[in-house]
Amino acid sequence: MPKKRWFFLLFLLFFGISGWFFFVQGQKLESLKIQNNIELHQVHPVNSLALEQPIKQDILTVFLSTFKGNLRDPLSVFVLQLITIVLFARLFGIIFRRFGQPTVIGEIIAGIILGPSVFGLFFPSFSAFLFPVSSLINLQFLSQVGLILFMFIVGMDLDINIIRNKVRDAVIISQSGVFFPFLMGIGLSLYLFSNFAPANISFLSFTLFIGTAMSITAFPVLARIIHERKMTRTPLGVLAITCAAADDLVAWCLLAAVIAIVKAGTAVNVIFTIGLLVAYVTFMLFAVRPFLQRVGSIFVTKENLSKTVVAFVFLIMLGSAFLTEIIGIHLLFGAFLAGVIMPKNIDFKKVLTEKIEDVSMVLFLPLFFVLTGLRTQIGLLNTMDLWMVCGLVILVAFVGKFGGVTIAARYMGQSWQNSLSLGALMNTRGLMELIVLNIGYELGVFTPSMFTMMVIMALATTFFTGPTLSFINLCFTKKIIPGFTPDILKPFRILISFAQPKMGSSLLKLANFLADRENTSITALHITPSSELNYHGAIDYEEESFIPIKHTANELSINLETDYKATGMVSEEIHKTLRKGHFNLLLMGGAKNLFSGNVISGKIKSIIDRNSCNTAILLDKDLKKIENVLCLLDGENDSLFKDFCLKVNVNANAKISVFNINQSQLPDPIPNDLPSSKFDFIVNAELNKELFENFDLALISIESWKHFASRKASWLSYCPSTCIIRLV
Repeated sequence: MPKKRWFFLLFLLFFGISGWFFFVQGQKLESLKIQNNIELHQVHPVNSLALEQPIKQDILTVFLSTFKGNLRDPLSVFVLQLITIVLFARLFGIIFRRFGQPTVIGEIIAGIILGPSVFGLFFPSFSAFLFPVSSLINLQFLSQVGLILFMFIVGMDLDINIIRNKVRDAVIISQSGVFFPFLMGIGLSLYLFSNFAPANISFLSFTLFIGTAMSITAFPVLARIIHERKMTRTPLGVLAITCAAADDLVAWCLLAAVIAIVKAGTAVNVIFTIGLLVAYVTFMLFAVRPFLQRVGSIFVTKENLSKTVVAFVFLIMLGSAFLTEIIGIHLLFGAFLAGVIMPKNIDFKKVLTEKIEDVSMVLFLPLFFVLTGLRTQIGLLNTMDLWMVCGLVILVAFVGKFGGVTIAARYMGQSWQNSLSLGALMNTRGLMELIVLNIGYELGVFTPSMFTMMVIMALATTFFTGPTLSFINLCFTKKIIPGFTPDILKPFRILISFAQPKMGSSLLKLANFLADRENTSITALHITPSSELNYHGAIDYEEESFIPIKHTANELSINLETDYKATGMVSEEIHKTLRKGHFNLLLMGGAKNLFSGNVISGKIKSIIDRNSCNTAILLDKDLKKIENVLCLLDGENDSLFKDFCLKVNVNANAKISVFNINQSQLPDPIPNDLPSSKFDFIVNAELNKELFENFDLALISIESWKHFASRKASWLSYCPSTCIIRLV
């Protein structure tokens, strides 16, 4: 080690001397150059005066001028746009999630706020600086890349096998949900065409786009709503997903045909375009798809899914988008079809989605929302008549989709509750609707005011999906007359909330130790701290997360209920679950806070402060069994032993040893019927490593833990797996 230090010091010394030598020589060259310039300027004195002028400029003025120039540089403005867009999109997405709305609603609202409707109205100078007209073309191109990636993911999520399995009901219901609102949209266009269609657009083009816009259902948003409401494996949830998948497939094919008609203009061009489209789809389905299936059967994991394979998949996606664009459809249809023909191997899709989804959803798609917001000028709706027309558009869109789906579902034998629920779910439009509207705007089919009305319609129908579904469920909820249930018959309900799958297994062992009694119910809750999982990703996470705890439940012969949710509001979700389930005990895993290092802070502290049931926090140190337990008391006033340990029916194979840290005597009063076979009292001993090695688990009250943790008691580091208990 000393030799290495001397070598490093000598290296620094050599570097310093060499650098100093080169600097001195450079200064000599600079002096010589200045002397030559002076001699030259004596011959040309005018140039000498001009040369000296910049030296006399104020340094601060030069710096500020350079700073302003750098700030207005197109690259700097572009990066600032990205920062602002991502920040606003995330912020408003979180806010709207707290109101039970899809994140996409908040992101769309963020785009409208950044546009002329809010920023442009109240901060025109800042809006002109942040979103100059010259920069919009860059945002548009980059947002199109994001949409290509997004539609590719949507195509991968679309499982054709689901449609095949329920083809009879799904096809009739979904197609009623496409063609009935399409027909109503055509009827609405008769009223709108004279006043709201551009002068150079034919009635056919205008009415086809209005009808198509009314027919769209947002498959990704609907899938998230179904998953959040725990309907994924219910007959209604499966049917809704199937109908949405079939709806999307038909609606996008319909859109492709409409775009071809609008772009082609003449009947001959339309026939030519549709012919090329049919040839393209045939080639993708019967030539490219079989080859990709073989690729998917070989490259199924992150380990062997190399960058070369990912690049090949990207080439398929981009090439498909390019072909549909030059055919005369739209590049998004090509990206969507490329996703549809991807291998249906779950592992292949999962790995590929993970590589694409985050960048697409977090960075690129917010650019699209902002561009939509820049085009949405709510100020154009400046009269009551225009707002009445906007209300009519919303009404037709809602009634068309809701009525068509509900009537068809009821005709196919669904109950009224399921039929109405399907109608509400299929009214979800969201991002998919915005894509259609922006395509229509770029093709010149919609005027700015018509575009604004349609955007408001997309927001309104998506916004009311959740409340409408809740209202329907409320109307069909059976009224239960409350009665008296003896306490002895009421189940003792335990909720296990875990993040890491391994922690779930340890918490179940703890629950088994604390609740070995008749009429006990144990529910395991796992929350993925994200509200933006795709449909298949959420299912995979749910299955993987419960594998260890279900294995432990089988070993202990425990009848375990499971509950899975994906939400960014973890504390609120746990609190809501506790309140609705009337749980008696909450078990959680402890983890150090990022900033304080305290295991009882952050989310855990928030959960403890809000809930009104007994809570146990496990600091797991590889808990394998619970046979010997140490109860740590902090003086005579510590109620952990008499208020908790003596009131739970302890597992017959476990024994509790009680140790009073501050006094070597037992807390008063001591029950006369103490089960001595299950309890032991340690006196005249010290808390050291040798003592803790005899125990599998330590119990301590939250007050005692805070007391000793704040004083950094040395024996805390020797503790085995520790259960911190909060009593209410």
